Parts: sequence; C-alpha cells; structure tokens
Amino acid sequence: MLFVSARCFPCALLRSFRRYFQKEASTLKVCIDIQAAIAQRAGVGRYTKSLVEHLGPLAGPDQLTLFYFDFKRRGVPFHVPNASERAVTWCPGRIVQKAWKTIDWPAFDWFAGSADVYHFPNFIIPPLRRGRTVVTIHDVSFMRFPDAAEPKNLQYLNGQIRKTIERADLILTDSQFSADEMTELLNVAPDRVKAVHLGLTPNMGASDSDAVEAMRGALKLDAPYLLFVGTLEPRKNIPFLIECFEQMESFDGDLVIAGMRGWKVEPILKRMDASRERARIRYLEYVDEQWLPALYAGAKLFMFPSLYEGFGFPPLEAMRCGTPVLSSRAGSLPEVLGDAAAYVDSYDAEEWAGAATSLLADSGQRAKRVETGQAQAARYQWEETARETWGLYREVAS
Repeated sequence: MLFVSARCFPCALLRSFRRYFQKEASTLKVCIDIQAAIAQRAGVGRYTKSLVEHLGPLAGPDQLTLFYFDFKRRGVPFHVPNASERAVTWCPGRIVQKAWKTIDWPAFDWFAGSADVYHFPNFIIPPLRRGRTVVTIHDVSFMRFPDAAEPKNLQYLNGQIRKTIERADLILTDSQFSADEMTELLNVAPDRVKAVHLGLTPNMGASDSDAVEAMRGALKLDAPYLLFVGTLEPRKNIPFLIECFEQMESFDGDLVIAGMRGWKVEPILKRMDASRERARIRYLEYVDEQWLPALYAGAKLFMFPSLYEGFGFPPLEAMRCGTPVLSSRAGSLPEVLGDAAAYVDSYDAEEWAGAATSLLADSGQRAKRVETGQAQAARYQWEETARETWGLYREVAS
C-alpha cells in the first residue's frame, strides 16, 4: 500500500505544479492569419497556404491556430495536420478590416484568441493587444514602382506600412534583395528583417510525354510554344514580351501567356489584340495546378522580362519542370535563379529576340540550362522554409 506522509504531500504537490507550469511555459502558441489563402489562389494566398501546410507537421506539442473571417460561408478550409481552425462567421471581415484601416480598432486577438506569436503573411499588422508579432512583407514594389501598383492597394499600403514596421517584432521577406530594399526604403534595422527563401510545391516537377500530350489536348495547344506565367499587371512587362515575340520571325510557334487578370490590365489586353502576331498569341488566363507542371514542361523556352521581383516563382517552377529560362535581372531574380538562367541585361526587344532565338537553336546550351536549372530549383523546399520560420517564431517568443 502506497503511503504519503502529511509532511511529504505539500512537496509532492509543489513538484506537480512546477512540472505543469514548466510544460505550459514551453508550449508555443502560434496564430496565423490565413485570410489570403481563403481568398486568393495565387501570390500571397499561395504562399500562405503552402507555408501553413508545412508548418503543421512541425508543431508537435505546440499549438498552431489558423484564423480567418468567413461571414458568407465561402471559405474553403484546407486540412493542416496538428493545426486548429478558427473561423469567425458571425461578423463580416470586410467591416472589421475597414475599421482597422480607419480607426485602428478592434484588436485582432478579440477575434483570433490569445497566442504567443501572431503571424500576418500579407504585409500589414492589424491592431493587437498582446503577443509578439511576425509579418511577411514580400517586397516593396509599391514603393519602387508606384505607377505599376493597383491604386487602392497602393493607398492602403502607404497608409499602413509604417505602423506595421513599428508593431512588428520581426519582419520576414522572400529574398535578401527585398530585405535590403526595406532597410533602404523603410529604414528597417537589418536585425529586424529576415530573408527566408520560399519553396516549390511537391507536384512541381518534370512531366512525362503522356502528361504533356494530355495537357496539350485539354488546353488546345497544338503548336510549339514559348511560355510566360504570371499575373497580368504592369510590373510583368508583358507588352514588351509581345514586342520581343514579334521580332522572332524564325520561330514557328506560339506565345502562351498564362495568368489571372490583375490590375491596370486593359493596356496589356489591348496590346495583345493589336499585335501583328495576334493569331499566334494564346492567352489562357488562370491554369489549374493539375496542368501547370506539364504546361511548363511542354514549353520550348520560358521568357520572363519582369521589371521587379521580390522572389520570382514562375521561372523557378519552369526550371524545376525541365524548361530553360531566359530572364531579366530585375530585383531578386539573379539571387533566386543563380547561374542557371540565361539573362538579358537590357530591355531591348531585338536583343531579347536574338537571345531567345540563339537559345532555341543551340541544343547543347539548352541541355546545360535544363540540367543546371533543375539543380537550382531543387534547393527550394517548403519543408526548409517552414523549419526556418518555426525557429524564428521561437526566437521571437523568447
């Protein structure tokens, strides 16, 4: 029979309380605002979804909460292991977001509950009463190229970004280039901003000939093609790409442009319609992820004349799928693509057309670009992005 003396009982109780509170103190509570992943299929939404899907398995005994507003019940939650969802369905999110913009109230944690660390993946930190804060500011293109930004978003970011900088315990960004931009343009101390490279989704890889043929049939792509993937907006420099294509008279094929319509899109669509090669320009709009790897793999060349990039997913995805890349050196692209891409230093259409034609004709150079491109792209894994991010949560919490 087990016997505990009255003298020993207080000591045993104290030890039990100590073990309990030590366990509670070591448990990290992280809340991530996943609103962008509910509302968007690309850009910040895609980043948020991929990040939390890989953070979940790392949580272990810690607590990961995914928060979003869903007043109209239109959200499509996605399953994340070891994570709990907190959806606010009794209050319209747009009204709360309007209040955040105008009167800086109510506090985010009134809706999301308590946490040690709150992560806001979409540029801005709303009002908050407690907890540490991490924000992802993907780039500062709205400061470098304000004329290329969507007007309402430009006004919103310019009005809120300084307040976010003050509130943030740590700022994440997608490249060292963007980290340096924030240090220069927003006077952020270098030790408060951390570059964490992003990863490629597991389905993004080389496709066999059957998959490429199935994609061609589904998307009605019969001819050889050059490819561009990205949201249609001014920074992507699509009118210039069309001009380059018009000068590639020796290429017997199409130019395929795949991407959702963004902002200031009318001049881009008009330039497509006005092109003398209009019959050979195929605009696919959004392409489902089911077909995207094969779309990359089937292209003869991926062309990316962007004016500014904070990371640059599409050319990296093209590399992963075994397609050579011809790129500008804008923003983070040399950092992310390394020596695997072929670059054109100017925005001269004749020079781009010549470089593309030369790369198409040189089988040895193409094979080299494919090999080095796949090796470069293999370095970018969401598992590593998530591990580094979770480690930063712990640093911020401590």
